[in-house]
Order: sequence, then C-alpha cells, then structure tokens
Amino acid sequence: MTQALHSQARTTHLIRKEIRNSTLPQAELARLYNVTRQTIRKWQDRESPVDGSHCPKTMKTTLTPDQELIVVELRKTLLLPTDDLLAVTREFINPAVSRAGLGRCLRRHGVSDLRDLVVEDNATPAAKKTFKDYEPGFLHIDIKYLPQMPDETARRYLFVAIDRATRWVFIEIYADQTESSSVDFLAKVKAACPIKISKLLTDNGSQFTDRFTSKSKKKEPSGHHVFDRLCKQFEIEHRLIPPRHPQTNGMVERFNGRISDIVNQTRFGSAAELESTLRNYV
Repeated sequence: MTQALHSQARTTHLIRKEIRNSTLPQAELARLYNVTRQTIRKWQDRESPVDGSHCPKTMKTTLTPDQELIVVELRKTLLLPTDDLLAVTREFINPAVSRAGLGRCLRRHGVSDLRDLVVEDNATPAAKKTFKDYEPGFLHIDIKYLPQMPDETARRYLFVAIDRATRWVFIEIYADQTESSSVDFLAKVKAACPIKISKLLTDNGSQFTDRFTSKSKKKEPSGHHVFDRLCKQFEIEHRLIPPRHPQTNGMVERFNGRISDIVNQTRFGSAAELESTLRNYV
C-alpha cells in the first residue's frame, strides 16, 4: 500500500505507530528514531499516523465582502469568462487578487460554472415569448434615479446602455433626464462602443420619443424627435418597447436592479464617491 508522506517527513506510518505505542521516555525515543522530542510528542498525541493537511484552516482572501459582491454580480450580469473577469477585477476592483483567489470566490457564491449562468440568463417560462438571439450591435438603453448624496442639492440620473449579445456596458451620470442628456449620452455611447450599433431599444420616455406627444392617432413616433434624428444620423434603428411592458427591456432592468443593490448596501460620503464606485462596477 502506497503511503502519502510529506516531502520532509523523517518517519513512516509504521514508525509513528511504534512511537505512539511505546512506553519509553520521549528523549530516548527521539534519540532512537533520530527526530526531535517535538516530533515524538506530535505522534504520541495523534490518533492517526497519516500527515494532516498543510492548507490553512481559514483561507485568506484578498477581496473584501463588498468587492466579492461586485465580482459576483459582474459574473452574473456580463457572463465574463474567468480570465476576462480576472483582468476586470485587477483593473477596477482589487489589483492584488489572484486567479486562484478569484476562483474560490466564484465557487463560494455558486457562480463558478459559466455554462449554468448562460442557461439561467436565457431561460424564460414556456408560456412567455422569448427574446431571439441578436447579433452584437443591438443595445438597450435605460435611465435610473440615483440617491441624493450629502454634498448634492438634487438627485442625479444614471444612463445605462447594454449590448444584448456581448453584455458590453456603458454608463454616464447626468443632472437631468432631458432630451439634451439623452442625445449627449447616445453620442458618447456611439464613440465608445467597440462594435457598430445597428439597433437601440428604449422606453417611451419623452427624452427618447414623441410617441405619446405627437399628433398621430395611432400613437406612433413622428421621427422628428431629436433622439430619433440623431439615431438616423448614426444609421441606427430606434425601437421602442410596447407601452406598459417594461420587461421587454429586461436585461438593462436587471442590471439596474444590481446597481440598486450596491447603492442601497453602501453609504457614500459624496457624489464623487458614488460615481467612482459605479464606474468601477462596469
């Protein structure tokens, strides 16, 4: 039978049993087996002659609990492979994290197998119509209210754009949610997006469309809204979610829900601190 011994072991399993069963003084046993008295005491006190694990009982982790929360949500939201997630984590969250430490974090939170997350993200009840698969370039845009910080006199707004296929994310914070902010955001998304944007999906807010303010009896957009005109200039098809169906924009809604978790669980001292955290998150 093969014995699993530590590479620096001076005794075998048989010798350890002899030490445990011997009635000789520890000093004499140490001379007999050419080991220290500490080694003799160790094997006399142990029930088993097998080497114990040399791994620490409590594994040290570089990531703080808050950082682990962000890493796990990034994994769930963007479905990043481990190496890509490691690069993002080192760049924006914790530069000292190791690949092994990141892997342990993912296993602890049950998100180590990316295939399970892909299935979960695409799964919908059979009774509901599912999203078809989109090529990269179909972006969802949404706006989220941000809490007012101690150094602010009014709350601000988080504009979010997510690519349906690649989960590429872009955010910007504005003091309002006007047409001016929406077109500025679209211009920044267009400049930053690494892929050609073919379609945009937004809600029916007045900053995106005149669907409910135009004179059309069918409540169709006129195409003259400043956001529509910029989409046309960029050769982007602008789509609107059906009225009273926010779930159509579900991907960005889920992302905003995770942003809400971070905002609600963290106390920020200033607007700059909040903005820095949100930018690091994506």
